[in-house]
Amino acid sequence: MAHRPVAHEPTVWQKCKMGAMMGGGVGLTIGFIFGSYSILRNGAGPRGFAATLSQYMLSSGATFAFFLAIGSVIRTDTAVPPHLTIQHPPTLKSRTEGSALIRARWQAELKSQKMRDQSR
Repeated sequence: MAHRPVAHEPTVWQKCKMGAMMGGGVGLTIGFIFGSYSILRNGAGPRGFAATLSQYMLSSGATFAFFLAIGSVIRTDTAVPPHLTIQHPPTLKSRTEGSALIRARWQAELKSQKMRDQSR
């Protein structure tokens, strides 16, 4: 039997770095476009063309990189370890059963509060 290479899914850290790199690239491009437009419309200011444009590009790139890195980590499809999963998934109930359950819990809480107040 021939050995077949197994493709592994990237780790969460690799996905985070990949999202940051993509966000940085998009942010730099958007910063270049809007920074150039702002400089052409309003002038470069006292710091000059390069400093103003680089500030637009770096701030936009850092912002996009941050949010795309977080977004790529949030959207990871890796399997959750078994010890972090819920052992018994909650059962879905109707609205009336849910409200009856809540009322019963409130009554039990009121009863336990009254008993605590009486014991003091």
